[in-house]
Amino acid sequence: MRRLLLAAIFLVACLGAAPGAETPSELTLKPFVRGSWQDVLRSHAGRPTLVHFWGVTCGPCKVELPLLGQFMKDHSEIDVVMISADLVPNLDRATRAMLEKAGLGSAENWIFSDGFVERLRFEIDPAWQGDIPRTLLIGRDGTVTTIEGSAEIPDLEKWLIQQKATKK
Repeated sequence: MRRLLLAAIFLVACLGAAPGAETPSELTLKPFVRGSWQDVLRSHAGRPTLVHFWGVTCGPCKVELPLLGQFMKDHSEIDVVMISADLVPNLDRATRAMLEKAGLGSAENWIFSDGFVERLRFEIDPAWQGDIPRTLLIGRDGTVTTIEGSAEIPDLEKWLIQQKATKK
């Protein structure tokens, strides 16, 4: 009887966290498809913007995300755009969970949603081979600084100081 009760409790707990169960507070993941990069550039034109490409299956990304979450919290004057560029499909739930845990739920969040990811990468940067993490710092004047690999917070702070100096 005791085993049956424990099994029932376990089953109820598992059903509460069933895959695909949506909660009303989940952050929005915009589908990143052909043309989305131009939408991102247009909507953030004239504002300093940090665009970070990352993935659920990327080890360094897991370390970096909370740091970027704190950076975003400390610097509300810049726009933060997070783009999950995983090659593994159907990671929406894990992507949301990682962004929330890192404090990036209020950032503008996208996820690659085109089976032809090479085309998406080419639209962003024809030289990009898909390595993540990758950060693009887009200045007020549209100049782009690319950081391959993990972004160091002191480098982001230095860029932000330069952006403040060029503020009109």
